[in-house]
Amino acid sequence: MILVTGGAGFIGANFVLDWLARNEEGIVNLDKLTYAGNLHNLDSLHGDARHCFVQGDIGDRALLDTLLAEHRPRAVVNFAAESHVDRSIHGPEDFIQTNVVGTFRLLEAARHYWSALPATGKEAFRFLHVSTDEVYGTLAPSDPAFTEGNRVEPNSPYSASKAASDHLVRAWHHTYGLPVLTTNCSNNYGPLHFPEKLIPLVIVNALAGKPLPIYGDGMQVRDWLYVRDHCSAIRRVLEAGQPGETYNVGGWNEMPNIAIVNTVCALLDELRPRADGQSYATQITYVTDRPGHDRRYAIDARKLERELGWKPAETFATGIRKTVQWYLDNPEWVAQVQSGAYRDWVAKHYVS
Repeated sequence: MILVTGGAGFIGANFVLDWLARNEEGIVNLDKLTYAGNLHNLDSLHGDARHCFVQGDIGDRALLDTLLAEHRPRAVVNFAAESHVDRSIHGPEDFIQTNVVGTFRLLEAARHYWSALPATGKEAFRFLHVSTDEVYGTLAPSDPAFTEGNRVEPNSPYSASKAASDHLVRAWHHTYGLPVLTTNCSNNYGPLHFPEKLIPLVIVNALAGKPLPIYGDGMQVRDWLYVRDHCSAIRRVLEAGQPGETYNVGGWNEMPNIAIVNTVCALLDELRPRADGQSYATQITYVTDRPGHDRRYAIDARKLERELGWKPAETFATGIRKTVQWYLDNPEWVAQVQSGAYRDWVAKHYVS
């Protein structure tokens, strides 16, 4: 049994689904079910005794202690986080509470649980913390990609809160001996992605005949990682990672945002052409840039390949085609997540 936090969100739900598709080991799935947590992501697990869902907050220490005592997990995998930069700019306190305070309470609960395990259990236990490349700050066009040795230089309330949580995880290892692992991933994309992020937003807006909002000049560069590749990397780090180590996870797909949008438009032109014969690219519109918008992220994932033998299975071409097709095949999921609150949020944040 493992305990997964945030397992109803985008990356967490993909991880839970992939995990249970590959082995019989059960999961206790703790998720607060905020706007981005969606139980419909896990509909296929209905009635599966290996999946125990609990609605709750990683900041609830009493609940954490109860779950650990009852289920006796051999590992904790922490996906639970507020994760959208724009939301952090307009409401940073939620990010501090979940990403910093919540991680602290989860670490403390795990430490007290781990410290009481028998020697073999203590040796086998792992606490895997899922983080982001954004903690490293931004890169100039000619800078080498981020390695695990880069300085931590966060530039948004979101990335600062994740950097703080990374520091807590590191400190709990060095001070208390808790066997932790940290992964810092690049931009994820794929099925179940909440449509406030670039790729699902473009797909959903394109099909609805709405503008496709591009921040600034659209030349912000990101490294794109297919979510199921990310899940396979986490499984590998959990299996064989060295306690106390950090592993960068990237897709080796460094592209500017405008190129991503044009790629999505070209795929939609092929797979679901507009009735008027025009390209979806005609819907592109440029909007006011995000305050303090980082220009470039890039992940050097060679340590993970060298030490643990992992590399992504998908190219961007194969992953983005699978992603677009998933959204075309799942309009009910899209409609379900597009509440009035979501529409109001998009209208507020993507202004020209």
